[in-house]
Amino acid sequence: MHDIRAVRAEPAAFDAAMARRGLPPVADSLLALDADRRAAQTALQEKQARRNALAKEIGAGKRAGADTAALEAEATALRDAMDSLETRVPELDAAIRGALEVLPNILDASVPDGPNETANVVLKQFGTPREMNFTPKQHFELGEAMEMMDFATAAKLAGARFTVLRGGLARLERALGQFMLDLHTQEHGYTECSMPYLVNAAAVYGTGSLPKFEEDLFKTTDGRYLIPTAEVPLTNTVAGDIVAEKLLPIRLTALTDCYRSEAGSAGRDTRGMLRQHQFRKVELVSITHPDQSVEEHERMTRCAETVLERLELPYRRMLLCSGDTGFASTRTHDLEVWLPGQQMFREISSCSNCKDFQARRMNARFRGGADGKTVSHVDTLNGSGIAVGRALIAVMENYQQADGSIAVPEVLRPYLGGAEYIAGV
Repeated sequence: MHDIRAVRAEPAAFDAAMARRGLPPVADSLLALDADRRAAQTALQEKQARRNALAKEIGAGKRAGADTAALEAEATALRDAMDSLETRVPELDAAIRGALEVLPNILDASVPDGPNETANVVLKQFGTPREMNFTPKQHFELGEAMEMMDFATAAKLAGARFTVLRGGLARLERALGQFMLDLHTQEHGYTECSMPYLVNAAAVYGTGSLPKFEEDLFKTTDGRYLIPTAEVPLTNTVAGDIVAEKLLPIRLTALTDCYRSEAGSAGRDTRGMLRQHQFRKVELVSITHPDQSVEEHERMTRCAETVLERLELPYRRMLLCSGDTGFASTRTHDLEVWLPGQQMFREISSCSNCKDFQARRMNARFRGGADGKTVSHVDTLNGSGIAVGRALIAVMENYQQADGSIAVPEVLRPYLGGAEYIAGV
């Protein structure tokens, strides 16, 4: 959420920032609304002052036995004008907020310009894809041959973009989630949380999904929403709060199911588990001092990278361009894992610095400064640490054997009773 005062201070810079997002100039229309609101507010204040003065004059006149009819007529006219202004001011406030709340965050200067993912920049690469002396299969081919990945039964139960896992693959998915939580809580300093899967509209608005992206959400009949990611409840734990500066940074993590309608994904990744309506993910959220968020973004990205490095999965870090950076983010790193079955890198984690964009929407602040009394908005960050379902896909494809079995990464074996392989029935 943007501050209208910032638009007022540098309208040309604001339009330039929105232009990087592919949007037309908006500052003039915003400032016109702002000017109307300020004029209405000033007029209301002036009429309130005149009304108070009239009340005193009428009282004094009556006590003196003077004719106050003209003053009372003026007071009546003032009340009518004030009633109109008292309606008009909040209407203009709502119009300004409505115009601002659908505008994306301002991109960091380091974000490259570009229309889509083709302009993203590779920042680093880890590992070398394993050489296989056989033609590698995609995860759904492996899973179905093992009779542990069942799309037909899932479709019978829930429709397309759902999966039933059984046996060793169900255990492997569970092991991946547990491993990630243990790593982030025991080594990276995150506090594990168990969060609601249903949240109210205010929570989804706070992180930026409402009102612009409602079609991507699943809404219940009582007006709540299934979480698209644990970012929503985790970040909103500080909504409306003023936290002590000494508590920052706050680092939270949760393993949850996530629910997305995938409204704009018709025809994309229709086979397998890459794009599901329900999937499992370990989320990382940081609430920081504004001076800490750039450093925290690098730290969070490294936490996610460590998961892939411990699993010995080849990956690369991408800096997203202007046309691919999410609505609430000012800078985003995507981690893309190598999938031998597809012979390409695919996204498995996205780590974003939102600066104070979400905090303004949810009014999340901290108290600090030299006097210990200054109240400012916090910065918020979120990242996948990582997507469990996509990690399962990556392990299956990178650790597949010629006989169709899956070798278990060494770091996961303690979670699977020491098992070294998962084989079909």
